[in-house]
Amino acid sequence: MTDKEAIQIRVGEFSAGIVGLKSLMEEMKKEFARKTNGEVKEHMLNVLGKSNYIPSGAREDYGRAFVREFRKFMGQPFQEEAREGMDIKVLGPGCFQCDNLEKTLMEVLSEIEMPASVEHVQDIREIASYGIMGVPALIINGKVVAAGSVPPRRKIREWLLEARSARN
Repeated sequence: MTDKEAIQIRVGEFSAGIVGLKSLMEEMKKEFARKTNGEVKEHMLNVLGKSNYIPSGAREDYGRAFVREFRKFMGQPFQEEAREGMDIKVLGPGCFQCDNLEKTLMEVLSEIEMPASVEHVQDIREIASYGIMGVPALIINGKVVAAGSVPPRRKIREWLLEARSARN
C-alpha cells in the first residue's frame, strides 16, 4: 500500500479519515470479490489497522464500514447503515450545479434550523450504485427527490420539512 491519501468514510454516526483505503481496495479487487463479508472485514481491519487508529471499542463499526466501502467499490450490493436524524446526499462529480445544490441545501437547513447528516457523493461508481442517471441529484432519507437539475429553493425547503414531519 503506497496510498497516503485519507478518504472520509462513515463509521457508525461519525466520519473518519482512512489512509490507504483506496489502494487496499484496488489490491483486493481480484482476490476478495467473492469472499465473505467476514473475510473482507478481517483482512481490511488487519491491513488498515497498521496505518490508522481503530479504537478497540469501535472495531466492529469500522469493520462494517470497510466492508460497505469495498462492496460499493466493487459495484456489488451493500447495506447502508441506518442513521438517526436526517440523512441527506447530494450526488454529483463536483460540477458547478452540484456544488450549487449543496450550497443551497446547507443554506435552507440553516434557515429552518434542521440538523442533518449531509454527504456530497462525488465518486462516479458510488453515484452509479444509486441508479441515478442525471446529476446533480438529491436524496433525503434514502428517497430520491430530484435528479438532473437544481430544484428551486422553496422545493428543497418543502422536501426537508416533509421529511422531518415523516420522522416525527
